[in-house]
Amino acid sequence: MPEAAQVRSFIDDAVRWRRTGDEAFLLRLIRSSCSGVPHDVGAAYATLAGRTGDLLDAIDRGRLALPPPERDSVLLFVRRARLVCALPEDLPEDTLRNAIASTFVLRQAQDDKRQAQDDREYVTLSVSKGDGREKEIELAEPVEPEEAGGVPRWQKHFSASALNAYTECARKWFYRYACAAVEDPGSSASAYGTAFHLALEDFHGDFPRPRGADRLAMRNRVRECVTWAFERNRDGFETRVEFELQVRRAQRTAQRYVDWLLAQELEAPFEVLGREVSAELDLDGRAFVGFIDRLDRDERTGTVGVVDYKTGSIATSAAEYCEKVRRFRDFQLPFYYWARTAAGDRVSKLVLIPLKDALLDVRPVVLEVGKTIKLDDLERSREKMIELSTLLASGEIRRFEPTKNAAACTYCAYQTACANKPPAEAQRFGS
Repeated sequence: MPEAAQVRSFIDDAVRWRRTGDEAFLLRLIRSSCSGVPHDVGAAYATLAGRTGDLLDAIDRGRLALPPPERDSVLLFVRRARLVCALPEDLPEDTLRNAIASTFVLRQAQDDKRQAQDDREYVTLSVSKGDGREKEIELAEPVEPEEAGGVPRWQKHFSASALNAYTECARKWFYRYACAAVEDPGSSASAYGTAFHLALEDFHGDFPRPRGADRLAMRNRVRECVTWAFERNRDGFETRVEFELQVRRAQRTAQRYVDWLLAQELEAPFEVLGREVSAELDLDGRAFVGFIDRLDRDERTGTVGVVDYKTGSIATSAAEYCEKVRRFRDFQLPFYYWARTAAGDRVSKLVLIPLKDALLDVRPVVLEVGKTIKLDDLERSREKMIELSTLLASGEIRRFEPTKNAAACTYCAYQTACANKPPAEAQRFGS
């Protein structure tokens, strides 16, 4: 049963969505524990809708492959949301709130509080207020501590990013996936990444085959795509100045991206087979899901290349990324490799495309399968994915230890709540 504060917050967001039609409030609704949708499914659909701009349509189309119970939960959410949307616009505030609570089968916080007060017994004491008067305070009866137990086993699907979070810091995984402790409001960096991904997705819809003869048209079109995508994500930037600066940065980076595409077309012609391609993989009964930014086909060999855009910091070389794979610090590209291999593709290369620095030429990190990255390393990564997902689904973990790497805490949304995090580098040798 959701807490009273969660119910009130959910109804507040539903009212704002009904009044304004702002999609951001609807995305908050589906991620809420009051929505009836499992947290990871709601978060996945919210991320998808952040790129497509229409959550209810994305659910109607079944953009995510889900087991029947989870699919039923999101379809029920859609039906309820549309019932709320169909409510008369001139309803008084209290009537609208009650209608929303009834539609989503929620109890109002006041009822919970009144019932709790009726059921509890109190011990009354008197304390002095310092001015000669006394005030009564009420002490609740002590409660027997619960017996310690393991964290409930993870029963949802897994993702490479979830395993990356666990290997970086088990405590972070606990907060984010087991507790859904806080909602990360996001940052301008995440808004920049979302917008840039969306821009390139649209751009390659028009130019699946880069050609030198289309140079001018490509440059004009990518400029339009960046402008449109950033307008869609304008709310992710705190100020207008920041928004304008990031748009200019993206426009310069996008032109360098076109330069790289045209150079690549001369060296090794390719065709973009898919954008935001669903990646699904079953590993010993554990379902893994994700999305591949771009899927290419080499026109000379017919083999497939998996492409992942990176607008943040990444490995600076293939050797550095391969070392992260060998140390089980990154599962993203290995997961994509196995997902597309299971789908019947002959994957020849895995590519990271850095799109962070507008002042540098685009120089991808290319991993040639069987050469740059060994098949044995990919197989060990697959076995580790099975091992970690089995552990997280076992329900036997009693404690999630925090990382020992202070750098991992820098941008962590949970660092304030983490009492055992490592001290910051600057404080380690302080007196």
